[in-house]
Amino acid sequence: MAQSVKPISSPVPEVWYPTLAFLMLAIGLVMTASFFIYEATSSRRNRSLAKELTTGAVASVFLGFGSLFLLLACGVYV
Repeated sequence: MAQSVKPISSPVPEVWYPTLAFLMLAIGLVMTASFFIYEATSSRRNRSLAKELTTGAVASVFLGFGSLFLLLACGVYV
């Protein structure tokens, strides 16, 4: 009839949350800085849309997951 159900658990150990938050936010901020420096130093004719989109997407993903792990590390379970 009723089988024992395993509780839902995180695939990432809770001890790693602060470290992952720090690393991902640091990488995201470095990528964001790289994006701004690229935009400020390149002329309009030399810009590459692919490079802008790639840099922006990578920075966005790292900042998003870094924010998630920061919230989890602080005890806000989303």
